[in-house]
Amino acid sequence: MSDFVSGFWPLFVSIGTIAAIVFCAWLLLATSRARVAAPSPDGSPGTTGHVWDGDLTEYNNPLPRWWRNLFWITIAFGVAYLLLYPGMGNLTGLLGWTSSGEYRAEQAEVAARVQPLFDRFAKASVETLAADPEARAMGERLFLNNCAQCHGSAAVGGKGFPNLTDRDWLFGGTPETITETITNGRLGIMPAFGATLGEEGVREAASYVRSLSGLPHDGLRAQLGKPRFMANCAACHGADGKGNLAVGAPNLTDSTWLYGSNEATIMETIRLGRHTTVAPGSLAMPAFKDTLGEARVHLLAAYVWGLSNRPAAR
Repeated sequence: MSDFVSGFWPLFVSIGTIAAIVFCAWLLLATSRARVAAPSPDGSPGTTGHVWDGDLTEYNNPLPRWWRNLFWITIAFGVAYLLLYPGMGNLTGLLGWTSSGEYRAEQAEVAARVQPLFDRFAKASVETLAADPEARAMGERLFLNNCAQCHGSAAVGGKGFPNLTDRDWLFGGTPETITETITNGRLGIMPAFGATLGEEGVREAASYVRSLSGLPHDGLRAQLGKPRFMANCAACHGADGKGNLAVGAPNLTDSTWLYGSNEATIMETIRLGRHTTVAPGSLAMPAFKDTLGEARVHLLAAYVWGLSNRPAAR
């Protein structure tokens, strides 16, 4: 409830909660004071007058005392709970307990217990840890818990998410760069050129981009698209189209494509751009420095680096 940006909703929740408790108490008092109908002349108990199937009669008996007492206990418990714990809008309760505070306390407790385990690897280099089976196993678990949702459990990536098992890197594949990427995240932005180039210009630029990597293309459109590429794309991808690690601009001359190499996909990229408002998660790498901490990031970087630098890869 602390996430509410309007003061109306905490007040609405508080009033609704209090009204519900008051109504339950009133209903219990009203039903407890209801008089039982007088017995019939023949001495049988009084009824409500409701009869089903000819002989099923509803008697007008008072609520059992144990049931009423149990109801009062639940109301008292609810009032006590709301006084001690958060449940009334933005009020935190007398104990000051919050679920986020409990979570942080549990995190701190676990971190204190396992920190010595991570400290054993803190001073070792990424290359050394990548060759250590125990360190790699720990790094793999960190990867599966934090990275596999985007890059896949086998780290081969998917549409919009890089493959981490090859040697093609958007920002660089050195141990230092991988550590920086995991620590602070990455945000690459491909601007939209649809309004600048027009639909035919987008098609011509796409033909030239396909020609850079030897894909089938329209030769005439590719020739017309080259000056468009130089004027709008070369600043990031380079005049030769080989990319720029400093800004995460991919190499357009190889066979690795983040979103796909067919003409329609390349045209979509040029026309609309690629950033977080076009496709959720595209080109956005979250920062893990606060989530994992330096020691875990170090192990995770070693695992990721080892994915493309194992002896077989060498």
